[in-house]
Amino acid sequence: MAIGYLMIQARTAQDAIPLEGIHVRILDDQGNSLYDLLTDESGETQTVPLETMDKSFSLNENYAGLPYASYNVLAQGTGFNTLHISHIPIYDGETAVQPLEFIPMRQTQRRPSETRIFVGKPAIAMQETRSQEGDTETDSRILRQVVIPNPITVHMGAPSSGASNIQVSFPDYVKNVASSEIYPTWPTAALTANIYAIITFALNRIYTEWYRSRGYSYDITNSTAYDQYFVYGRPVYESISRIVDQIFNEYVRRQGQVAPYFTSFCSGSTVTCQGMSQWGTVTLANQGRTPLEILRTYYPLDIEIAEASAVSGILSSYPGTALREGSTGLDVQTIQTYLNRIRRNYPAIPAITDEPGVFGLSTKAAVTRFQSIFGLSPDGVVGKSTWYKISSLYAGVAKLAELDSEGNTLGIGTVPPNTILRQGSRGQDVITLQYLLDVVSEYYPSVPAPAQDGIFGSKTAQAVSAFQRAAGIAADGIAGPVTWRALYDIYLGIEQNVPGQNPPPAVPDTGSIKYTVQEGDSLWKIARRYGTTVDAIKSLNGLTGDLLNVGQVLQIPVSQTGQNIRYTVRAGDSLWLIAQRYNTTVDAIKKLNNLTSDILNIGQVLQIPAR
Repeated sequence: MAIGYLMIQARTAQDAIPLEGIHVRILDDQGNSLYDLLTDESGETQTVPLETMDKSFSLNENYAGLPYASYNVLAQGTGFNTLHISHIPIYDGETAVQPLEFIPMRQTQRRPSETRIFVGKPAIAMQETRSQEGDTETDSRILRQVVIPNPITVHMGAPSSGASNIQVSFPDYVKNVASSEIYPTWPTAALTANIYAIITFALNRIYTEWYRSRGYSYDITNSTAYDQYFVYGRPVYESISRIVDQIFNEYVRRQGQVAPYFTSFCSGSTVTCQGMSQWGTVTLANQGRTPLEILRTYYPLDIEIAEASAVSGILSSYPGTALREGSTGLDVQTIQTYLNRIRRNYPAIPAITDEPGVFGLSTKAAVTRFQSIFGLSPDGVVGKSTWYKISSLYAGVAKLAELDSEGNTLGIGTVPPNTILRQGSRGQDVITLQYLLDVVSEYYPSVPAPAQDGIFGSKTAQAVSAFQRAAGIAADGIAGPVTWRALYDIYLGIEQNVPGQNPPPAVPDTGSIKYTVQEGDSLWKIARRYGTTVDAIKSLNGLTGDLLNVGQVLQIPVSQTGQNIRYTVRAGDSLWLIAQRYNTTVDAIKKLNNLTSDILNIGQVLQIPAR
């Protein structure tokens, strides 16, 4: 038998929070336990070998069976609902990375529920007819430019079905689709050609507003009859992941045009179509054809590969040149700031001690460890894929911290409001509703985050309906007593069960503080809460083991080096008000943010100098 590999990543809040100590069992199809694993401080298990079928079967178009062995994963963690992933395909020589996106238990929940995800065979092994329709040229309803959506909204069924919508980052979407469509053992040129087709197909749907112009609230479906296959919660394969990281913002277009070409495709074996033959790409790759030559075999000869420079949801765009040891400047300082914030959630990333704006050895070490944790090539160079992953993760962890702070400001409490809110409602209770939905959206990918503007509009109504479906209550889009209770139950469960959701009190900058161990504490949880490491706490307190006792008093090291504060502009703000609030000056804020005027926009993100 051949050997493939499996590694588990347990996280929550869209990767912003890794989960240590998750118990993972890997089982065969007969239910026999093969491995019992625990996740580390980055939420990862070790990579384990598993028997599978020889690679040659997945390269043979005429093989009638499934060219892989399948396995199951059962994952459990304190305070979270259980996950059971079944029929995970393992391929010869390939490493499957299985993400586990855990959902916190509700406050009133006494025992965890179990979410079951069936992965199953890829589309290449299916016989269902594909009837993809789309625009190969521009039409009257298009966006002004090609923008990489981050996230993309996927409808988990046929267009008119009542299935839920899932929001996922665009690179993760492409990795998932490629892993769901084809075999990861194919030649690199074939994989790359297929991934270009997958990226371009999705961008064509978005650019032409194919579904949204028809009144739907999503970008694309996961139905193979209409679009391309997406299986939420499935594993992705390293061979596919490496390619996507390099080309996720590149697409196919005709020369002289901007619009993504409609790159329809099908297996070309069990199912035929007018577009690209997926099996045909293997034959052409084996003949030495390049990805572009393969694509030109099925699409017009004047197609070319273009790059979409705009990526939504990213605070800072890629500078266009890779950053590496010896680089200097503001872009380096941006990455250092982002990594130093991310390491508070991922303490395995080493601290950066280089001078701000100077890419030295400690910056390279931090970048390399980040790349290793997130499946990027660990070369210590901040290229396009690393830049966007660091930027998107920073936005995620910073938003969580901002939501925590905002919850304290709003005074959410533990008792829901007694008002009934519906479309057209306004006021403080609407802001509370929108805030709670925003928090829940970080942990439930089917719930979109509405704008917190105090106005119950159509977007808020959609978010309420999506929440109601996720919570298992009648989806009428109205926030009445049942919906309020469910919102608070889930919100308080997040506060109670998610590590780091109870921020520490303000402390003097003395180098260390006293902390009294509470029930449920661990060294890892305390270290992440205070932005330090387990080793630093153990060293300061002379600990030789990880065992803690309730009531035990620890000295916790606290950084004496102030970092800039990230602030999102709100209605009524001015530079003067913000400067007064943070004990700084208008000039200092303008200089740090390269502002040339005093005009601010709601939602604008500022760096505030720490004092």
